[in-house]
Amino acid sequence: MNRRAVVTGIGHYLPERVVPNSEFEATLDTTDEWIRSRSGIERRHFAAENETTSDLATKAALAALKDAGLEADDVDAIVVATSTADLTFPSAATMVQASLGMTRGFAFDVQAVCAGFVYALSTANALILSGQASRVLVIGAETFSRIMDWTDRSTCVLFGDGAGALILEGQEGKGTPQDRGILAVDLNSDGRYKDLLYVDGGVSTQTTGYLRMQGNQVFRHAVEKLAQTADTALARAGLETSDVDWIVPHQANIRIIKGTAKKMGLDMDKVVVTVQDHGNTSAASIPLALSVGKSRGQIKPGDLVVTEAIGGGLAWGAVVLRW
Repeated sequence: MNRRAVVTGIGHYLPERVVPNSEFEATLDTTDEWIRSRSGIERRHFAAENETTSDLATKAALAALKDAGLEADDVDAIVVATSTADLTFPSAATMVQASLGMTRGFAFDVQAVCAGFVYALSTANALILSGQASRVLVIGAETFSRIMDWTDRSTCVLFGDGAGALILEGQEGKGTPQDRGILAVDLNSDGRYKDLLYVDGGVSTQTTGYLRMQGNQVFRHAVEKLAQTADTALARAGLETSDVDWIVPHQANIRIIKGTAKKMGLDMDKVVVTVQDHGNTSAASIPLALSVGKSRGQIKPGDLVVTEAIGGGLAWGAVVLRW
């Protein structure tokens, strides 16, 4: 038996409010050109005042269920990757479970910041391979607009809100790299780099806090570590860079995306890019890009897809899967 966790449905949701770069010009010493040239970002979406992370996650989940032709109770588990859950507890995942009307199974959150969706995919894959679940709804959802320091032009222009979701289902494969589904995973973290990207508050310190980032340092680590983790995951799958149809990277910065592709020896026409429209949506960025990539007609059944991400922790990793 060679069980594989196969993607059977995908969907996403973006809040209605679109914020172009020009909107920041009134309050910050910045310009549309400055933001575009340094990040590739042109616009992003912000959640409405009464819209929470679990609201976004639920809408993305409904889209994924519809795409798969499933009802909520056909799913055994929900794993939500987020750093911006509605409440300290319970998990956003249990709120999604309730909103979907799902009365069985189990739900929990995974927190690895921008690498969260890669970690959540890995966790869902393990649940399926171990037999604990047959179908898992994996969601990345964030409202990073709630943790921005609106006076810090180096960070607040980079992030946006959104959610993406996919359904993983256990299916039998042949145990070869030609199987559909997740073929390999590589996860890493190094807590010594905490100060490069963090929020300066939290429950234990009884403060809310804002996102703080040393952008130049994060950039330096990102390209090297992303290319490395993607190569490691491909090697574990018994595949090479030349086998890759699509890289679907964490959408943080176009310069990081281009730098990683170059380091891997891949042309940009093999990279799904959505950062210009969404900004950095942290754990939501990869499932958003996968969903948009599929809807654009880029990602097709049988394609070999590599997703990779790096975020606060530092935490980083990659997943190799055949669509």
